[in-house]
Amino acid sequence: MSPQPSSRTPPGERPAAPDRLPIAVVDNHCHLDIDRDGSPGLGVTQALAAAAAVGVDRVVQIGCEVESARWTVKVVDEHPSLLGGVALHPNEIPGLAVSGELAGQLAEIEQLAQHPRVRVIGETGLDYFRTGTEGVPAQQDAFRWHIDLAKRTGKALQIHDRDAHEDVLRILSEEGVPDRTVLHCFSGDLSMARRAVELGLMLSFSGTVTFKNGHRLRDALAVTPLTHLLVETDAPYLTPHPYRGATNASYLVPLTVRSMAGTLNTDVPTLCAALSANSERVYGPWS
Repeated sequence: MSPQPSSRTPPGERPAAPDRLPIAVVDNHCHLDIDRDGSPGLGVTQALAAAAAVGVDRVVQIGCEVESARWTVKVVDEHPSLLGGVALHPNEIPGLAVSGELAGQLAEIEQLAQHPRVRVIGETGLDYFRTGTEGVPAQQDAFRWHIDLAKRTGKALQIHDRDAHEDVLRILSEEGVPDRTVLHCFSGDLSMARRAVELGLMLSFSGTVTFKNGHRLRDALAVTPLTHLLVETDAPYLTPHPYRGATNASYLVPLTVRSMAGTLNTDVPTLCAALSANSERVYGPWS
């Protein structure tokens, strides 16, 4: 057994690796190209090796602006355990619209999305936390564009939703939900979880579901069928308890998986098997 983790990680040190999962799962959403608060990342090869050592043997790398999307297309060709996603993040949209660069960057995202190991259009969606009312129309138009791109390419859609639950579900209903659609880092309540399942959406839970104040998320998780569940890090952010605030990485997924199993009152192997099968159903095979 691994030593009992401390709730505090010394500055510059990484959380200890958790016990290996009995069945390998997928980190459904991470950003290997982003360093958190200036802290150096593990590096792609080391990050993937550390994850595989604890039973996280496949990862979805998300590029959410043009430079990141270009990097994603390059790195998924170099690492068989990676698949990719490309999009313009909703927080990027208003500024690009004002500068006149939006159309050109969307065109490049569409081109990058043709790569066979890019299996995701995302993260796209709505973020009303950092965007004022003047930026909402551009965000909504870009969200609709990404939904259409997912349908035209036959790729999965990953949705970023921050303080915009009602508009996200409304626009999905108006446009028609793509066959494989994921609410990345699900942040809604029990009612939204039920509505999302009715629409056929997959709910991806991150380390936030382990937080001490995450009761609402755990209530939502508890009513979500195993067939609609995914797990993610959103690394380098949203590190699960007891390491909240430290730099996140895919090797910490087992902490979230075991917390989810407790909330669902199911055994860890059963949950792992469901998470793995769901990921392959949404994204296709990694090989």
